[in-house]
Amino acid sequence: MDVLKADDIEALCLGATLLGTGGGGDPYIAKLVAGQALTTYGAVEVVSARDLPSDALVLTTAVIGAPTVILEKIPAGTEFVASVQALASYLGKAPAAIMPIEVGGCNTLFPIATAAEMGLPIVNADSMRRAFPQIEMTVFTLAGLPAGPLSVADEKGNQCVFETTTNHIAETLARTAVIQLGLANAISCYPLTAGQVAEHGIQDSLTYCTEMGTLLQAVKDGEEGAWGRFLGESGSREFFTGKVVDLDRRTTDGFARSTVILEDLEGSDSTMRIEVQNENLIAFHDGQPVITTPNLICLLDCETFDPITTEALAYGNRVVVIGMPCAPEWHQDGMLELVGPSAFGYEIDFVELSA
Repeated sequence: MDVLKADDIEALCLGATLLGTGGGGDPYIAKLVAGQALTTYGAVEVVSARDLPSDALVLTTAVIGAPTVILEKIPAGTEFVASVQALASYLGKAPAAIMPIEVGGCNTLFPIATAAEMGLPIVNADSMRRAFPQIEMTVFTLAGLPAGPLSVADEKGNQCVFETTTNHIAETLARTAVIQLGLANAISCYPLTAGQVAEHGIQDSLTYCTEMGTLLQAVKDGEEGAWGRFLGESGSREFFTGKVVDLDRRTTDGFARSTVILEDLEGSDSTMRIEVQNENLIAFHDGQPVITTPNLICLLDCETFDPITTEALAYGNRVVVIGMPCAPEWHQDGMLELVGPSAFGYEIDFVELSA
């Protein structure tokens, strides 16, 4: 993957929706924004962090807020460049490249549009290879790298920059700001050098995302053996096929939270319950946890195999639930404390995802 063109967006968007594990914001609007930016400003060079000077500044941009709000409060587009420019101005150094902080949901695509508009390359890396709801939930935090200074910008021109002492405080300050600014704003955080990204980031994330989208598109197209190839190459496993019979959705403390109950489509008494905080976090099969964060829980439409986001899920949807392994880079000291079930208040053990 050397460049990203408008024609590349479809597969990338499908992969991003899948890796969003229900959250990360619906990528549809972001797909339109990225496609228009690539058409207007031209293709974006895709680079490895290792190919940049080790001291080059890499900045991120992302939408921060609750997916249910992002669905209704469509980004203006100007806030993403503004967040990068605000942080660069504060640091007194121009960025050499843009990087998605997460490859999952709309935050895979808005950085591409930002890179196109600013005439910068995009780094083929991220910090999650999925979506997570909180700023500190990155492999950079595990490496001891700070999320701050960070900037927040809204569509009206309001901007703020925070110096923070910990990445948990960065999440608290940014979340408080966006609650006041409408719960759908742009953020630029983790100002890192290319050397730090190369050493501690998850490499080739955009390539992986596109590959997952291509594999899933083959399933959607009905190609023979495509479902088996998708499961095999992604390391995923099918856990449940059911119908949504109950859905409790609420927005609290700046997050979209919900509890989803699925009833077995084959007519048995078996059920699956999925707990959500922006993203699908825990899946319980007949009361027992079978998929737990940081592994991915993805809901696909039974007929179209489209990934279904948490805000689009509705009563009566018929879905197949798959579990996907998280990026290998997550498996290091501190993972469970940062992104395991206990990090979200669930007093259950992490469940290994076996093929």
